[in-house]
Amino acid sequence: MTAVEPIPLVKASLGEQELAAVAEVFASAWQAGQGPKGKALEAALTARYGAGDAVALNNCGSALHLALLALGVQPGDEVIVADYSFPAPAHAVHYVGAVPVFADVRADTGTVDPAAVEDLIGPRTVGVIAVDTVGLPADYAELKAITDRHGLFLVEDAACAVGATYQGREAGALAPVAVLSFHGRKGITSGEGGALIATDPAVAAHARLRSSFGIGSIFDQAKVVGLPIPEFTEIGYNYKLADIAAAILLVQLGRVEELLERRRAVAARYAELLADEELVTLPHVPDDRTHAWQSFLLTLDAGVDRAAVAADLRAQGIGCGHGTWASHLQPVYEAKQQCPTSADLFRRQFAVPMHAELRMDQVDRVVEAVRVAVRAHASARV
Repeated sequence: MTAVEPIPLVKASLGEQELAAVAEVFASAWQAGQGPKGKALEAALTARYGAGDAVALNNCGSALHLALLALGVQPGDEVIVADYSFPAPAHAVHYVGAVPVFADVRADTGTVDPAAVEDLIGPRTVGVIAVDTVGLPADYAELKAITDRHGLFLVEDAACAVGATYQGREAGALAPVAVLSFHGRKGITSGEGGALIATDPAVAAHARLRSSFGIGSIFDQAKVVGLPIPEFTEIGYNYKLADIAAAILLVQLGRVEELLERRRAVAARYAELLADEELVTLPHVPDDRTHAWQSFLLTLDAGVDRAAVAADLRAQGIGCGHGTWASHLQPVYEAKQQCPTSADLFRRQFAVPMHAELRMDQVDRVVEAVRVAVRAHASARV
């Protein structure tokens, strides 16, 4: 019996160039964080995003935490967060003792609804964290106008959106502070990793100090003649990105367009083949932005049994997932708000394989399996 080739939901695009970069760090005198490769990565990110500064970090959750600390969020403050998202933004708000307030999203894009944000602003609101949902930028013109009008900060969670654009500007440069993720399923990756991008260098400097236990770069201090004794000036954290990972990311950063073009081709093939399938709705990308395609989410008809579809695909070796989370429904938050659009997307969206290593024959096989499964598990319509 011929074995069925598995088609994973996600797969990183890592190869010989990345291995060579790691070998170079192995042969060097510094493999830990805030070394020469980390500094080079920060310089490359600063240049790419036209920022005041960038800080390389161990993950995007750390970047969110440090951003809120640098922005002065205090216990009891309220921060409005996009609801339909991996809940890292709301977690970060809790890290600083503040209260996440969940804003509902647009039905067509899954990105935060600016009108919902404005409706939630109250006397304790200090800022907004928008999310570029699975790689699609939010409505930053409207969000910036709202936050400016009310004197609030705006943070862009561009974790999934490296390479995406909004009105000609790149995701990661759409708000005064932005955070990136380099997790294994993102457009570029070092397995784990993240970054904080800031227009104001002082915000980045605060984050960099807090990312290293509050004592700054040991690598820099070791180059000083004599015996400098670091002083702990802040309560900090160990959020540094190892130079091994930074070396991988320097290679990956140079491959952004190549890898994104391959993802775009996969997305176009899915859209072409599923355009006439009545039981699924394809992702919507407004004309003023482009998608990074971290994920490809189908919205299933309300009558389709999503769990049964997933079981059928997985039985054929095809990876799939539920999409992302309606954060306000997660038990950890005990939220009393209602975000009906987010809740609906959480129930009906369905992730099919999306990565730069997918072949078109694999996409064709996924589409055929989806067609058969959604039709087999759709309830009869009246």
